[in-house]
Amino acid sequence: MKQRERFGSRLGFILVSAGCAVGLGNVYKFPYMCGQYGGAAFIVIYLAFLVLLGIPIMVCEFAIGRGSQKSAIRSFHVLEPAGSKWHRLRWIGVLGCYLLMMSYTMIAGWMLYYCYRTATGAFVGASPEQINTAFTDMLANPGVMMFWTLVVIVGCFAACLVGFQKGVERVSKFMMVCLFLLMGALIIHTVQLPGAIEGIKFYLIPNLDLVKQNGLGNIVFGAMNQAFFTLSLGIGAMVIFGSYLDKKRSLAGEAISICALDTLVALMAGFIVIPSCFAFGIEPNSGASLVLITLPNVFANIAGGQFWGALFFLFLSFAALTTIIAVFENIVSFAVDQLGWSRKKSVYVNMIALIILTIPAVLGYNLLSGFQPLGAGSTIADLEDFLVSNNLLPLGSVVYLLFCVRRNGWGWDNFIREANAGEGAKLPNARFYMSWILPIAVVIIYIKGYYDLFKPKGTSLLVTWMCLAVVFLIWIGSIVFYRQKQK
Repeated sequence: MKQRERFGSRLGFILVSAGCAVGLGNVYKFPYMCGQYGGAAFIVIYLAFLVLLGIPIMVCEFAIGRGSQKSAIRSFHVLEPAGSKWHRLRWIGVLGCYLLMMSYTMIAGWMLYYCYRTATGAFVGASPEQINTAFTDMLANPGVMMFWTLVVIVGCFAACLVGFQKGVERVSKFMMVCLFLLMGALIIHTVQLPGAIEGIKFYLIPNLDLVKQNGLGNIVFGAMNQAFFTLSLGIGAMVIFGSYLDKKRSLAGEAISICALDTLVALMAGFIVIPSCFAFGIEPNSGASLVLITLPNVFANIAGGQFWGALFFLFLSFAALTTIIAVFENIVSFAVDQLGWSRKKSVYVNMIALIILTIPAVLGYNLLSGFQPLGAGSTIADLEDFLVSNNLLPLGSVVYLLFCVRRNGWGWDNFIREANAGEGAKLPNARFYMSWILPIAVVIIYIKGYYDLFKPKGTSLLVTWMCLAVVFLIWIGSIVFYRQKQK
């Protein structure tokens, strides 16, 4: 049997895993949510949920990977008791990785396209109307969008083709180092802008007025969602890296390091975006348009804007590409583990498949724009994101949690032994917390996501909590029924 590949170093494991977690959500969504929910008030709550939610679930995925020495497609087969059916749930991870890449690669292409256009001076001296037009023209041109999507797909699969250590690990390490250098340079430039100090104060000092305005409950849910989804948990994306890891270090310690790096990127992004907004009188809560419309307007009309704008979009590109390379490694491993294909064959077949699968998302902004699956103004990419973010990520996380703690799964004793093997921080004996509290919290996030998307206008807060209470009771009842059935 061919020996499982290994990371070349501990630093490689941390940077590659952090690269998978670090993405565009860290770069624009985190600063946007800080701007909307009161700056540091949101950050404190977010960090608490990152520790309470993110780290335990990440340890589960790493442990399953290291314990099985397989990717998400085969890990349950190795670890589950004879006769159990956990392996049927492996398709959540497989489907999640493909669905995520069907639109994420397109968005990464946008970042590369804007990096190219900014570097070549296309936006120098441009008016706000011209920059708005440039964005809408890009969306209306399937040829341009598909070209840059192809650049992303082919380039990232090329890293996987070279091999894990020489390709995925080496490229991801390079990009992550460049990411921090670019962010450092942008922060130094941003904090020196006139008026930037007000943005720093907003970012670092809790704004209780915004807390009252938005409601503490909404801020708590927002922080919980961001902490949960920022780490790309639930689709087995971390399982593969656990399978490449030796037993020298405990998994809780490694998860803490990765979460710390992921959070550092998000916090640094805030120091770039929010002070820039205050320096130029821009609302820091303008969402995705902040990155592709508002900030290009800023770079277009400042000294050295062409240089700083190009660096900004290069930094965004690296944030997106590290995630894509990591998920592509998962996708490649599916065929290697399940079908016995060579890495080369798996790369080529999956590269062609992903190119075809991204076409609907690209056409959803132009030729297929009339198809609005989630209501007026929605696109095919929105549907794909909804299926992943609102369904597969939370459901997959519950599966990994329960598999690690249930007697008819891998079991708590086996899981905690694997998680705490090696030197470093140990996971505490939190069986009750991980068996009951965490799954319930994830299910509430899941239901809240549906409610936010489909709630009728004018629905009262009372109805919201009534719905959540019903879901909670159903969840508890189903667990009790399940345990009785097992007896």
